[in-house]
Amino acid sequence: MKDNPSRPLYLVPYYLWIVLFVIAPIALVFYFSFLDLTGAFSLENYKNFFSSVYLRMTLSSFWYAFVITLITVIIAYPTAYWLTKTKHKQLWLLLIIIPSWINLLLKAYAFIGIFGLYGPANKLLQTLGTGPWQILFTDFSFIFVAVYIFIPFMVLPIFNSLDKINPALIDASRDLGASAFTTFRRVIFPLAINGVKSGIQAVFIPALSLFVITRLIAGNKVITLGTAIEQQFLVTQNWGMGSTIAVFLILFMIIIMMVTGQKEKGGSDNGKTK
Repeated sequence: MKDNPSRPLYLVPYYLWIVLFVIAPIALVFYFSFLDLTGAFSLENYKNFFSSVYLRMTLSSFWYAFVITLITVIIAYPTAYWLTKTKHKQLWLLLIIIPSWINLLLKAYAFIGIFGLYGPANKLLQTLGTGPWQILFTDFSFIFVAVYIFIPFMVLPIFNSLDKINPALIDASRDLGASAFTTFRRVIFPLAINGVKSGIQAVFIPALSLFVITRLIAGNKVITLGTAIEQQFLVTQNWGMGSTIAVFLILFMIIIMMVTGQKEKGGSDNGKTK
């Protein structure tokens, strides 16, 4: 079959979109990262980024992103596995995804009410005789809310990977005498690892740049790369330093995507012999 000669024309809107809304913004961020407060060309911003203040902030961002991602995986994996065994799995999956449709700001304010000094959480603690506690503006509240927000984005790719596994492989493993744990370790987990990697990308990368819930839930006691960028652009008006932090954030994202890159494995329903 000959290629459609008009096909390149269909790609024009795509390439135009990529240039205007991906390449151009990144190029502008890179350009501004070399400007100081006076607008002069300088490498001072890059020098400042490697100071102890920004290095500690970067390590802190990675730590919080790691903890959030780890807890999310621990909760999402068994949840996704359970969903694949239920009768109405698509319905249950939809119920898990629906909260992600709600605006992030609305969810943040909802948790402010829940974790407030006179909120339901503290009323429950008072009933148990252990409250009230200062739950808001703590590491716990920040991590709890972040995990809640990112759970659907981890469950969905893991569910898709688990649901595609050929059941015959699991049956064969058990017929050969493998225990449930060995079957999971040697069959299920390796075949679903791409879903875990996709989930890590969908959680770890945004967790590095969180700034809304750091301000509303953590009370700015948690400083991430996203928070630093926001403060540099909107508070100190230092666009150069904010752009420099953004450049490194983009580099970190690229590295994470390369590390968690996917390789196709056999064993899915699509790989059955027909």
